[in-house]
Amino acid sequence: MTSAPDGAAEPSSTGPTDAAEPAAKATPTTVEQVVRAQLSKALGGARGMLEAAVPTIGFTLTWLTTRELKLALGVSLGLAVVLLLLRIFQRSTVQFVLNSMVGIGIAAVFALRSGEARDAFLPGLIYNGVYAVGLVFTVLIGWPLVGFIVGSVTGDATAWHRDRALVRLCSVLTLLLALPCALRVAVQYPLWAGDHVGLLATAKIAMGWPLQLATLAGMVYLLGRNHTPIEDPEKAGKLLSQEALEIQPKLQPRD
Repeated sequence: MTSAPDGAAEPSSTGPTDAAEPAAKATPTTVEQVVRAQLSKALGGARGMLEAAVPTIGFTLTWLTTRELKLALGVSLGLAVVLLLLRIFQRSTVQFVLNSMVGIGIAAVFALRSGEARDAFLPGLIYNGVYAVGLVFTVLIGWPLVGFIVGSVTGDATAWHRDRALVRLCSVLTLLLALPCALRVAVQYPLWAGDHVGLLATAKIAMGWPLQLATLAGMVYLLGRNHTPIEDPEKAGKLLSQEALEIQPKLQPRD
């Protein structure tokens, strides 16, 4: 950083300080603000969620049109590799693409081992069943999983549990996350057991992102109300990093 040329007016020393004040004073006043910021960060935003879905959609559509198991798995893996290379080229996080590739690998092991296309969907059924039961269990014991998402980037992962309103909101959000998982198992397991691969693949697409987006819409509605006061705003403010605070306007619902 160079100094101002001779004769040039020195910039006001109060300008940068004043401009930085809003960020420094940005303290959450509602439970929804805290959860909204941290949940968005944990999910990776719209791009992260899309990258997790594209390879699965590619597999499903390829199988429905060709009935070739190895080709469908190859298309799915190919899409994941393209997304990974794009992330690397842009020098951005590859976390969500890698998560997707792990899922593809597990599905391939199940399907290739049995030689049946339906078994590519079995890991998803197991995951959804276990996830739904686990989420509900965390609510029943009073430690909802979404609360740990809120505290995942703080030095104290359980600080959120001291605020009863925050615990209640996290419980509702956790149950919302469990709902699509339970619905998928209820609908798709009978199709898997009956070896209805075409219907199973269709159900996977229909109950994938459309159902997930509906769930997220419900969460956005709850988080957009900003009507649940925080018992201790100063402590809650420590839950939000500057990066989390900066993404809040993107999540505000339109009038």
